[in-house]
Amino acid sequence: MSATTLNTFADTGYFANIANAARQLIAALFAVQPAVSQRNKEETIWWLNRLAADSELHSPNLAAELRYFASRG
Repeated sequence: MSATTLNTFADTGYFANIANAARQLIAALFAVQPAVSQRNKEETIWWLNRLAADSELHSPNLAAELRYFASRG
C-alpha cells in the first residue's frame, strides 16, 4: 500500500502574485475553443424549432423561448 502526499505552501508575496497573473494571461492567450461545424449548427437550430412546434399547444412560453434560442444560432 502506498500513499502519496502533496504539500503546497501558499506564497502570497508580490512576486508570487505576478507569477500567477502571468500564468493566467498565458493560459487566456492560448485558450482554444472548439470549432462548431455549420451542419451541426443547422441541426441544432432545426431540433430547437421542432421542439418548439411540439410544445406550442401545452406551453407557448416554452415554445417562444426555444425559438429565441434557435434564432441566436
